[in-house]
Amino acid sequence: MWTLTENKNWNNLESNFDWIKRMNEVPQDPFYHAEGNVAIHTKMVLDALINDVTFGSLDAQDREILWAAALLHDVEKYSTTLIDVDGRISSAGHAKKGAQSSRNILFNEIPTPFYIREQIVGLVRHHGLPIWLFEKPDPLKSLVKASMEVSLQLLTILARADMLGRICDDQAEMLYRIDCFEAYCKEQNCWDSARVFATPQAKMYYFAHEGSFVDYVPFESSSFEVMMMSGLPGAGKDSYIRQNFKNFPVVSLDEIRKQMGIKPTDKSGNGKVVQAAKELARTHLRKKQTFVWNATNITQQMRSQLIELFTSYGAEVNIIYLEVPYVKLNQQNKNRVEQVPDYIIDKLIQKLEVPKAWEAHQVYYYI
Repeated sequence: MWTLTENKNWNNLESNFDWIKRMNEVPQDPFYHAEGNVAIHTKMVLDALINDVTFGSLDAQDREILWAAALLHDVEKYSTTLIDVDGRISSAGHAKKGAQSSRNILFNEIPTPFYIREQIVGLVRHHGLPIWLFEKPDPLKSLVKASMEVSLQLLTILARADMLGRICDDQAEMLYRIDCFEAYCKEQNCWDSARVFATPQAKMYYFAHEGSFVDYVPFESSSFEVMMMSGLPGAGKDSYIRQNFKNFPVVSLDEIRKQMGIKPTDKSGNGKVVQAAKELARTHLRKKQTFVWNATNITQQMRSQLIELFTSYGAEVNIIYLEVPYVKLNQQNKNRVEQVPDYIIDKLIQKLEVPKAWEAHQVYYYI
């Protein structure tokens, strides 16, 4: 069974992890957190979690996942906290940035199995959702999307501990909101598992169209596919293509870059490479021809722009994500003909957003 650490004593945690020790330096707005700084709050959240009856009924691995998420949930308040001229304290964006840091910690520093790591990352990313869901422009869509990233049952337990682990005047109201979130999850069949769609096309249609009905099933079907590779340099994308897609055309950014004589570190030249790749892709798209798009594609924004292009021609898009452990990644990168500098690998790891099931018709993980 995976555990972040066997010794969960707070003094031991502070002495072993700098990202925990620095929580003592981060103030919080007394209106929402009269208990004090982030370290005090995090300790109270961990205590509330351990004392939660539902938490105690979970299996041991889920308890470890939740404990790690509670420890990490405010890890990036350190970098996002601001104090305005009136003395009010805020930390906008700390959940999103905290998810990135959590992935980095659990990939680089504390080797963690992929599915466990991504569950923790999802819990950190969405830990405020049970409180703020009904203020979203489309609460159901936000709920369904989150259900495809993280266990909403575990998320609800974390949100309750987060609220009980603080001193504030609106605690009762916030706990009521969490109860409403739980009821809504169960009503929308998102509580025990991700929301299920009738077809991949139905899923893509729902997320691509505002105001769409969650159970609507479009009749259109794709006649060809785009295989979108995703993964850090050295993860094995080229080898995977040679073994599985040798009969399909490949649009490779590395190959185009090589043909154009542009180095990976040349930021101004990379735009030319991408445009040339898109033009080549369009030749396949116009022919309704299945092909492979080979690039790192490590951010959701990067993938979404390409998926919008591919689906506009009627393609079914399948994302194929590859990952190897950090040590092996560096070894394989050094064996590449076009080796990527170590500092760039580390920067890319910090930006990495693992593809989610809602992004494409199908998402496959080879870990």
